[in-house]
Amino acid sequence: MHRGTYPTACGMHCLWDQAPFAGVTDYDTWARELLDDADIGRHVGAGHLVPLNIGSDGAMEVEVRVRAAGLTEREEKYLIVRSDPYRLLATGPVGVSGLEHVAVPPGPNVGAVPLPPGEYAVTVHLLAWDEEPGMRTDDGPAAGALPDYLVLVNPAAPGTRYRAAVQTFENAR
Repeated sequence: MHRGTYPTACGMHCLWDQAPFAGVTDYDTWARELLDDADIGRHVGAGHLVPLNIGSDGAMEVEVRVRAAGLTEREEKYLIVRSDPYRLLATGPVGVSGLEHVAVPPGPNVGAVPLPPGEYAVTVHLLAWDEEPGMRTDDGPAAGALPDYLVLVNPAAPGTRYRAAVQTFENAR
């Protein structure tokens, strides 16, 4: 399991394989790969990047679980929406960050999720941690609060239909 808080001013967080972004080292190289939705969509469709995209700036807490069966009863209770599975082709550890922090080598605003090389099905869950009694404080989430995003990464199963949209969820509550 990996958990961290990641900022974005691009309105999108993501889980991303580092190898396809090896040439992204500064703003100009980033812009050639990820500036617009068509570029992002190309990487999503190729399995290089999984968007955690609700179109909102800010720092979000992201928890990534590998080989996870599903959500706990508590997590299901505060679930807002879940995505259909996205395809992720990992060549090794993957990054988790705001979209603007996709670069190699990863900077300080990027978390590393250990992942053996392979094909994965990734499901993104948006949770309403702030609706759970006692979890919202004047300073933000209380200790033990659920994350904003809960991301489950599992080995791909034959015949899985993958979502390829840049917008992560069809409908949010």
